[in-house]
Amino acid sequence: MALPDFKKTVQNKTAVPEWAEYLKEDEFISYSVTYKCREYLELFDEYVYTCGETGDIKYYVYDPVKHGAAPDKKYPVLMFFHGASNSLMGKDCIMCCGGEQYASPKYQEKMGGAYIIVPIANEKRLENGRIEGTWSEERIPYHIPVKGICDKVMNANRENIGKKFILGASSGGGFTWRLLEKYPDYFDGAMPIASGYIPDEQSLERIGRTKTRILVAHGKHDEMADFDECVKPFINALEKTENCEMFFPEWVYNGDGGIASVYYGFEMGQHCMINWVQSNLIFDDGRAADERFPEGVTGWIRKICDN
Repeated sequence: MALPDFKKTVQNKTAVPEWAEYLKEDEFISYSVTYKCREYLELFDEYVYTCGETGDIKYYVYDPVKHGAAPDKKYPVLMFFHGASNSLMGKDCIMCCGGEQYASPKYQEKMGGAYIIVPIANEKRLENGRIEGTWSEERIPYHIPVKGICDKVMNANRENIGKKFILGASSGGGFTWRLLEKYPDYFDGAMPIASGYIPDEQSLERIGRTKTRILVAHGKHDEMADFDECVKPFINALEKTENCEMFFPEWVYNGDGGIASVYYGFEMGQHCMINWVQSNLIFDDGRAADERFPEGVTGWIRKICDN
């Protein structure tokens, strides 16, 4: 599928998705997120990691100590992976992948502070509109520079580094799984979101033997990574995987309680669960998306850090 160019396309906020026919009488469509965007982008510093296998990789880092956190404490490292085509948005990619909101004072306080790393894939748009160079392309060994970036940030801040987390949506979600396969026991937490790829049962069993805590998130009406095809065949294996939890909601929502629609040439609101994750899986009225995670993703992260 050719992906939209978000710089050139205006979201259609009047579109009626095909899945609208399944809505109940008291449910409504929401076309906009309720959190503020582009508020914290300037808190991120830009770097370049040199890699012969993939070419130079740009990445952004939020340093909590630089922005007022206590210099004598340890903080988790959160690495966010964007979806296909998001790298073409420049620094706005930090906003789309989830990194920006988790650098906000509110989320930093909830987590007790955190480093945030946002690597950028070397994507390019072809003449037919398709994207080349996404995280999910196995022929590009992105795992090499990504681990190198993580190691570099940790070495530079070794006195303040705590547990390590990876979170990715769409192609970034698939890449999150592949990193768990490549580097068993390296990460303390992982959240694959709306991924079209899940490892086979043997790989999941190996991952389950590590210390890594996993939260798999995928909407049942996902328009791009079909739940029945991409997730349902793996549910039994995921249930048997140690330290693995699943969040498979019927609908993906915005903070206002409306069912999410995102239309840039085609509908993908239910695929964009990363937007709900940026709302911390908490509605604007304070309700949790899932009673198992009463304090949302930030609470899930902090719980792992405290154990």
